[in-house]
Amino acid sequence: MYRERLKENNMNKQQTLTLSILLSNLFIAFLGIGLVIPVLPTLMNELNISGSVVGYMVAAFAITQLIVSPIAGKMVDNIGRKIMIVAGLFIFGFSELLFGLGRSIEILFISRMLGGVSAAFIMPAVTAYIADITTLSQRPKALGYMSAAISTGFIIGPGIGGFLAEFGTRIPFYAAGILGFLAAILSIILLKEPTRASDDAESAPSIVGSMKRIFSPLYLIPFVLIFVLSFGLAAFESLFSLFVDHKFAFTPSDIAIIITGSGIVGALAQLVLFDWLTRKMGEINLIRYSLVLSAVLTLAMTFVSHYFAILFVTFFIFVGFDLIRPAVTSYLSKIAGNEQGFVGGMNSMFTSLGNIFGPILGGILFDINLNYPYYFATIVLTLGVILALFWRKPKHIEI
Repeated sequence: MYRERLKENNMNKQQTLTLSILLSNLFIAFLGIGLVIPVLPTLMNELNISGSVVGYMVAAFAITQLIVSPIAGKMVDNIGRKIMIVAGLFIFGFSELLFGLGRSIEILFISRMLGGVSAAFIMPAVTAYIADITTLSQRPKALGYMSAAISTGFIIGPGIGGFLAEFGTRIPFYAAGILGFLAAILSIILLKEPTRASDDAESAPSIVGSMKRIFSPLYLIPFVLIFVLSFGLAAFESLFSLFVDHKFAFTPSDIAIIITGSGIVGALAQLVLFDWLTRKMGEINLIRYSLVLSAVLTLAMTFVSHYFAILFVTFFIFVGFDLIRPAVTSYLSKIAGNEQGFVGGMNSMFTSLGNIFGPILGGILFDINLNYPYYFATIVLTLGVILALFWRKPKHIEI
């Protein structure tokens, strides 16, 4: 019996290969999101724009993702996982090349909006694909890897962007565009449409019905916590380069080192600790403790002043952030049943909401005082902690 359970928990070669392709696609897509961050001070100088406009530009990605995600989630259930992933990667590649070529703020905004469309296509499709090819016992680990790919791409993106920017401000975007097109071509060749356990297209609710499902007690708290996580991470990271540039005169290389190191630490925490922690304390308790860690360290960021203190706080704040996302995603996949596409779309939508309001409010507050964005993010994360304390797992579902 133990051997049978062990066999069920482990993936076969085909599952591992497919998962590797999916994770590579996610990594590349979310790598592109973060590439813009270390060059923001340079863009501010080139185009003579304020912190508020920078916040709006970062949020343009998320606003588009928000609008498209509910529709994309339904399309994933109706027309298939593979076609949505491939289409999203092609759109991503084009958006990155456009950003590299753009010399006006309008073109840069259009580029970020196309990037939002690509993320709305890719994220729910990959989530649903992983749910299709894994068993319930395999899924938490697979979704932990998925979240690690997203977070690592998003967090390492600024680091790679900072290094490549040494050769030219636009070089990071050309590189990301080429990677996007290559990933799309490889996905056409190597990915096959997965077999579904049930006919999601027939049994999944309509878009209007799906929007009503958001307010179901089963989904509401985890969706709100996705927003809290995304808001905190977006407010922290989107203004991090401006914060340390203005406050400590950090160079793009300094920023790249810190954020790349943070990404590595966060990814290792997900790969090494996540599966063990969820088995020990469950997703809900893991989310609670990680929210507390994130709130405390976000506030600490306003007090530290030495390079290594900033390094320490930044490294470990991403551990907190990076453990929350896979825990929420794993929880949702277990309760979603035949609504995997819907849940993936809503996950993407609430991520977008946080990614909208985090940079916009952060940018406005940054123009008033450098520390205000982090004060406000701390308040939002603290409210998330309070909400999580009232969260109870459903009795009729094994979590």
